[in-house]
Amino acid sequence: MIPTTLDWCQNQDKNDPLAEVREKFDLPHGVIYMDGNSLGPMPKSVFARVNNVVKNEWRTDLIKSWNTAGWIGLPTRVGARIAPLVGAKESEVVMADSTSVNIFKVAAAACRMNKGRTKILSEPGNFPTDLYMMQGLADFLGEEYELVTVDRTEIVDAIDENTAMVLLTHVHYVTADMFDMKEVTTAAHAKGALMVWDLSHSAGAVPVDLNGAGADFAVGCGYKYLNGGPGAPAFLYVAERHLGAVRQPLSGWFGHKNPFSFVDDFEPAGDIRRMLVGTTGVLAASALEEALKVFDGVDMRLVRQKSLAMTDLFMALVREKLVGYNLGVVTPVKHANRGSHVSLSFAEGYAVMQALIDRGVIGDFRAPNYMRFGFTPLYLSFEDVYRAVDILAEILEKEIWRDSKYRTRSDVT
Repeated sequence: MIPTTLDWCQNQDKNDPLAEVREKFDLPHGVIYMDGNSLGPMPKSVFARVNNVVKNEWRTDLIKSWNTAGWIGLPTRVGARIAPLVGAKESEVVMADSTSVNIFKVAAAACRMNKGRTKILSEPGNFPTDLYMMQGLADFLGEEYELVTVDRTEIVDAIDENTAMVLLTHVHYVTADMFDMKEVTTAAHAKGALMVWDLSHSAGAVPVDLNGAGADFAVGCGYKYLNGGPGAPAFLYVAERHLGAVRQPLSGWFGHKNPFSFVDDFEPAGDIRRMLVGTTGVLAASALEEALKVFDGVDMRLVRQKSLAMTDLFMALVREKLVGYNLGVVTPVKHANRGSHVSLSFAEGYAVMQALIDRGVIGDFRAPNYMRFGFTPLYLSFEDVYRAVDILAEILEKEIWRDSKYRTRSDVT
């Protein structure tokens, strides 16, 4: 059993090898931030970087900055920074567009590479944009294509000779249930299917080894555990073995072999840049590039070790302090099956979460009744976790959540 005393938590923080990384973040005073799985906080150096881009690169140097400040190279530079976090080569990852757009691009490319197969396989309850984009892709490709969803425990058995591609989220956005990436990828390849992984709730929080698993494609977002800011650009991965053949449907000019030749006919770039579409949003891309520097010198094995210890602590404290409130822990207990957030089910979860936020503990809510708590080891402390559960216990014990101001739904939950 993991210790659950405040003294133990403080001792863990005192001996935390990642403690100095916390100082790189501009965290609001008095806030326990447990929503990095939705939006990462701002690293301190980002403000100066974006300020320089606005005041000097844009205001003073104007269009020259595409060359003098290296704006043109942002997609591949940022991709190279993300690559080691997802177990890929620098040449296999590029920053581009949004997660949704990237899902469409790589899934369409996979279907094109697997002509004659018309089944797209995923799971019900996958993140909605993944399913929506696959519904749209199937409609776009023609009535012979079909999105099939089966329970996650049945995915491997559902892959057959008609499966063009399998699209799964590595860490489930609600439950934090984590797939064995290598096992599922191997099963897909055994039936001739291609494998696409959504790393939106993995990259920067849990160790990922795309090459070790033999993955074909992957996508992920830049604003969660990578701390790139609201609406930060996303990224995508294409295995090196596919780079020469992969063709995506959105053949925009930044994906051209020579965008500034301004010829009429499209010829894709010979490398990962063929997955680009349009002009880079320089302000957002610069913020993400700067934010990724907090990972310099960080050992992802230590990140994972701390993440598991904090989530173990949180679940132990919930079992100890919150008995009798009809709370359910929907996140797996087994380490191998768990990502880096924990979800609790509660009938009035929305109201409870609003009361928590009002008291400085920021998590989020997912319909119909899930409270999510993100554990980002780079800046969250064990004492934070301990105090967050104490505040949650007070809200439940005193039924503070019953206040009408906590029960009115905002547009964003």
